[in-house]
Amino acid sequence: MDVSEIIAVIEQYAPPAAAASWDVSGVQAASFTERVDLAAVALEADPGTVRAAAEAGAGFILTHHPLSMRPRFPDRRDTYLSVLSLLLTRGITLYSAHTSLDANPRGPVRTLAQDLDLRDTEILDPTHGGTDGQGPFGFGFVGNLPRATPWGEFSRMLRAALGRSPAQACGRTPEVVSRVACCPGSGASLSAKAAQAGADLFITGDLKYHSAMEASDLSLYVLDVGHFILEERMMRAFAGLLARELRVPVRFFPGRDPFAPPESTVMHDT
Repeated sequence: MDVSEIIAVIEQYAPPAAAASWDVSGVQAASFTERVDLAAVALEADPGTVRAAAEAGAGFILTHHPLSMRPRFPDRRDTYLSVLSLLLTRGITLYSAHTSLDANPRGPVRTLAQDLDLRDTEILDPTHGGTDGQGPFGFGFVGNLPRATPWGEFSRMLRAALGRSPAQACGRTPEVVSRVACCPGSGASLSAKAAQAGADLFITGDLKYHSAMEASDLSLYVLDVGHFILEERMMRAFAGLLARELRVPVRFFPGRDPFAPPESTVMHDT
């Protein structure tokens, strides 16, 4: 399968029109090799992941996070140079579906909403209507549980979906949860929108001191599950989706949460 064909399928779910103006979604490193026999999917393009994908025979790597938010000359012996060197010497195309994927409410960003069986989901922060009939686009989502759920029961549901407990929380714990908002990644800035949408709690990552203080003022319970976990699960889901649509094998390469203790990672065929 050709690189251009793979990108066309990816962009059905991560349309460039949906990306934020400041973002650098798209091709991060091109290659003269057009034919791809294996596509790799991962959250990050770190040296270990790129090396493992190359050794597995991948000719194309899709990541969520761009190689660099500020592309620059490879003028230092660092991770950026290591990744570029691996990509260029192995003839691998690197593509990032960053906010182009985040802002598509019909794509893998809604994985947690599906896990929790949220109903009547809406975009938390609409951005624009899209082009060519696509859209609307926006960041985060909010939806209703099938029934009002006591906090203890909901907490167990969420822990089962995430595979672990949230890293930290702020605000007053609700006795009953009916409406849930979420923004994977760095979504703490959307706390006010979650409150305005009537959410009982807001699930996100990278919650900082002043964001926590704001959430308390809004009488909103915020769970910080970390930047890594929701986006890692999103990319794993995207890998499964692509495996059904691409005419080449797709392999997901798991990453490691930098805040978690070191542990081995396992490569998965999808």
